[in-house]
Amino acid sequence: MRETMICPTPPMGWNSWNTFYDKINESLIRETADAIVESGLKDAGYEYLIIDDCWSMKERDAQGNLVPDPEKFPGGIKAAADYVHEKGLKFGIYSCCGTRTCAGYPGSFEHEFQDAAQFAEWGVDYLKYDNCSRPRSQGTEMLYRRMSMALRSTGRDIVLAACQWGTENVHRWIRSTGAHTFRSTVDIQDSWNSIETIVSSQLELQAFGSADCFNDMDMLVVGMNGGGFNPETKMGGCTEAEYQTHFALWAMMNSPLIIGCDVRELSKEAGNILMNADLIAINQDSECRSAYQVDVYESPDSFILVKPLSNNEYAVGYFNFGDSKANVTLNFWDMGLSSAAGYGMDVYDCLDHQSIGIKREYMTVQIPAHGCRIVRMKPKGMS
Repeated sequence: MRETMICPTPPMGWNSWNTFYDKINESLIRETADAIVESGLKDAGYEYLIIDDCWSMKERDAQGNLVPDPEKFPGGIKAAADYVHEKGLKFGIYSCCGTRTCAGYPGSFEHEFQDAAQFAEWGVDYLKYDNCSRPRSQGTEMLYRRMSMALRSTGRDIVLAACQWGTENVHRWIRSTGAHTFRSTVDIQDSWNSIETIVSSQLELQAFGSADCFNDMDMLVVGMNGGGFNPETKMGGCTEAEYQTHFALWAMMNSPLIIGCDVRELSKEAGNILMNADLIAINQDSECRSAYQVDVYESPDSFILVKPLSNNEYAVGYFNFGDSKANVTLNFWDMGLSSAAGYGMDVYDCLDHQSIGIKREYMTVQIPAHGCRIVRMKPKGMS
């Protein structure tokens, strides 16, 4: 009997798809593992290194087994997994609930138990499980149940990351399949418009994610800067402020934090965003509470998210999706703190990493276009 959850907090790691597309190989995986450790990302909490689509041959072998591409992975997948494990990281791989993956490689449909056993033998810790090329007569709920059972039957703890795209009201039933995360969005692109679209589609679904089954808003594009080999993902890139807002929203909304840029060439600016310990702590808070939205009156393009944290604290995110700066006010009674209660809020800034002091009744901040301000608040008696 499992005594602890596999995913008590949102998974953190790196995935090859956004930047490298089909240009993956054993050397890249080894170099990326090295970079995750040497850059400080591992110490910041990023532990999964995940190979996405295009790692196998186009056909199974005579016994029906998946075959790693010998040109990309001459040592096999287990050798890559072993190297990742030697670095103190966990190893992830990709498959699909259909007959073919999204890039046209063999999927796991009707091979679930065979593939799960092979993944466990290789030392896989995380399976991204996509939703392409399934028979039209087959709904995804049963297919995710089937792979979940197959993974559990191996006796190895393997995260099941259901990349389901938000069809068939996935948020209503996915937890019952045994999946640990669920994609409920279209694929992200390296653009502000994509980030804004994804967030807007998920604000009403916050209550459906919780410990051991998190709403995955797709991989991070922080640090891509319009580059990479993936023609579907790379766009014009984002500004540093937009990348900061992107990361803050994923942290506040309990999304897995899966990096998509080339961490071997991580810029100082991207590293500062991705390794912000104060924002990571909000994402990884042990209570895993969902955030609620507070509307503001000063700007129709601005909103506030409030997330209850452990230790009687609250994470508060001020966000401005507008194209010009805006003043944004949070009235503390919208959090439940009456002005007659005799309490103020002790405020700490999570981007500047410093105390702001005590605020009473409300807090107004000016937010630049596409920007944010993230603070922690704790009620404090004023008598």
